[in-house]
Amino acid sequence: MTLSKTLKTTLGAASLVAATSMPAQAADEVNVAFFLEWATPNLIAKAEKMYEDALGVPVNWTNFDAGTQMTEAMLAGDIDISYSQGLAPFIAGVNANAPLKMVGIAVAYPANPCIVANGSGITADNASELEGKTVAVPLATMADYSFRMQMRALDVDLDSLTIVDQVPADGAVSLAEGSVDMVCLFGGDSIKKALENGAALMDDAAAEAAGIVSFDVVSVTEKFASENGDIVRAFMEVTDEINQAHAADPSRMNVIAAESGMDMETTQNQIGTMIFPTNEEQLSSYFSDGGLAGTAVTIVGNAFATDDSPALEDYSAVIDTSFLQ
Repeated sequence: MTLSKTLKTTLGAASLVAATSMPAQAADEVNVAFFLEWATPNLIAKAEKMYEDALGVPVNWTNFDAGTQMTEAMLAGDIDISYSQGLAPFIAGVNANAPLKMVGIAVAYPANPCIVANGSGITADNASELEGKTVAVPLATMADYSFRMQMRALDVDLDSLTIVDQVPADGAVSLAEGSVDMVCLFGGDSIKKALENGAALMDDAAAEAAGIVSFDVVSVTEKFASENGDIVRAFMEVTDEINQAHAADPSRMNVIAAESGMDMETTQNQIGTMIFPTNEEQLSSYFSDGGLAGTAVTIVGNAFATDDSPALEDYSAVIDTSFLQ
């Protein structure tokens, strides 16, 4: 079943639940989705129970392999807030009419890499030789977005490729086993393992020069946001405070490493490539007229549009910046 069909099936069930449920009450706990292998400062706040103190309710954290899984969990009522959900899976969800809201930017970072198997002889200079090859990609994620944009920049015919939908850890294994010729992926450890058996098709500088940049969002269900605005606002405030505290004093990097499930070197290398915009910076640079968010949302919205889930004419309705103010 395709992602859009899965979402539409889930949406139908969610609508039935909403129609038959009792009047909503304020949350007595909060369920948050996050990624392992993703070195973000808010993991310090997670470990030290800062969110519980600010939100005033228990906070349950669940790790996911992909942002598409986060969307499905939110629609099922299992997750209230997704932290650092890729822009691509968020947009794929709202294109399929999922009742989600973007309430902030979690992190900006270089485009996810596509790694070509050692011995293939394929580089950015002769990327057309990928045509006819097999590629592992976690579909409808930011790795998928990066893959599509890199193929476009290097003039590779997407229709000529055999694309296998695999989460990053599985894709790294497939590259090592030789069952795929290239893998596009995210996650510090998964990328590190893939690079043991291959090399990046485009480096960060080349991807940036081609206009391929990425950011992840903080997303919530419309229902949770409307019923628990104070909780969402407090979540964003704690995240902003810990981001700024880490920027001023990165001495608790060991906590981030432990919480992300990576060693210190991998954690430091990854977080060194990341940007965590403050709430103020988000409002001024990302969500202002002509800002980064609006531009990227439109690009990604069209890239992931399908006949069943077409791009929206206007994405402003799925963005709510009030929780940053």
